[in-house]
Order: sequence, then structure tokens, then C-alpha cells
Amino acid sequence: MIVAKACRLRRLGLFGKMVLFLLALAGGTIFGEKVFAMGTSGGGSQQGGLAAFLPLILIVVVFYFLLIRPQTKRQKEHKMLISNLRKGDKVVTNSGMFGTIVGMDEKEDKVVLKVAENVKIEFLKSSIAGRVGGEE
Repeated sequence: MIVAKACRLRRLGLFGKMVLFLLALAGGTIFGEKVFAMGTSGGGSQQGGLAAFLPLILIVVVFYFLLIRPQTKRQKEHKMLISNLRKGDKVVTNSGMFGTIVGMDEKEDKVVLKVAENVKIEFLKSSIAGRVGGEE
């Protein structure tokens, strides 16, 4: 019976062998019989508890330090920049527009930028990317 089942798997080719190998690594069953990876026996002990979750915990920690923490740090810096904007500051917007703040509307979170003589444009405060020039 096992020989007939193995012949069916042989017809699947490389894909079938990969599936069989992955099932063996996972300790799964195929055709109702336990599958073992090459070189292992059925009497091996299984690790449990914290050791099984260690790779997942390690991935979460790496994601935190490489992705989440730097992003929250940038968000805090941008929030501080927005709250410290004053009239006369030279700024650049997210779209690349340079200008000088000539007016602010705290109620609607808007700033008015002077980009040229007699040209004033309203922007949301959140669209300010940063200050231009030296810190005062």
C-alpha cells in the first residue's frame, strides 16, 4: 500500500517532493501515515513551550527596533516641529514648496506661506516637512 502511494507521489515530480519535504519538516501526516524527514527517527522529542515561540518573538523584537521605533521617533519630531512653528520661519512643504510663514490659523491648523512677492498660499500645518536654514 505504501509503495503505491509513493508511486503516486513520484509522478508529481519536484513539486510533490517539495510538498512531502515540507510536510516532513512540519511533522505532518500524508495519506494517514506519519511522515519523517530523512535522517530522523520517529522517536525524537519535541521542543515545547517558549522554545517553539522564540523565533516569532525574535522577529517581533527585530521589527520593533528596525521599523516601529524609528517611525514613532520621526512622528514625535515632526509633531514638535509643527507645534514650534512661528511667523517668519522659513519652511519647506512636503511638495517641495519653499516659503516664509506670514500667518497662522490655529483653529483650522493652517499656515499662510509667502512664496514670492504678493503671492501667499495656505497650507495645512501637517504638510510642512521642515525648517530651512539655520536654527535660531
